[in-house]
Amino acid sequence: MTIDVGDKAPSFLASTDGDGTISLKDLKGKKFVLYFYPKDMTPGCTTEACGFRDAHPDFSKINAEIIGVSKDSVKRHDKFKEKYELPFALAADEDGKLCEAYGVWQEKKNYGKTYMGIVRSTFLIDEKGKVAAVWRNLRVKGHVEKVLEEAQKL
Repeated sequence: MTIDVGDKAPSFLASTDGDGTISLKDLKGKKFVLYFYPKDMTPGCTTEACGFRDAHPDFSKINAEIIGVSKDSVKRHDKFKEKYELPFALAADEDGKLCEAYGVWQEKKNYGKTYMGIVRSTFLIDEKGKVAAVWRNLRVKGHVEKVLEEAQKL
């Protein structure tokens, strides 16, 4: 499944760090960033999370929520969030349904090996629940700034 700009954001309900939950319904009327990343505590994912952490005040000024999503457990998210002082929710998609719904669970290749995994992707969702911008298979460097720039236009 491919989600494109203008599409209605797929509905979801996910467990989050701190034994919470988050759903599309909870975010109704808010703009938010849903960013998918492969794994907590890895170099690229940590850099991306810390980028969103550092830009969190700028996203807050425009009333935009940030939610990180990976297939890591809530317990692992709790450790990641605490270690890097992340001020936003981390959703645990252990069954992969959220990754499937947003089309980010795909075949990947690394060092000649083929496997299934999360393709680093970000979705900017507007207050009406529509996809306003999509970044797929992205490079971490400079990404948060691009997302913020688009979010400021909403």
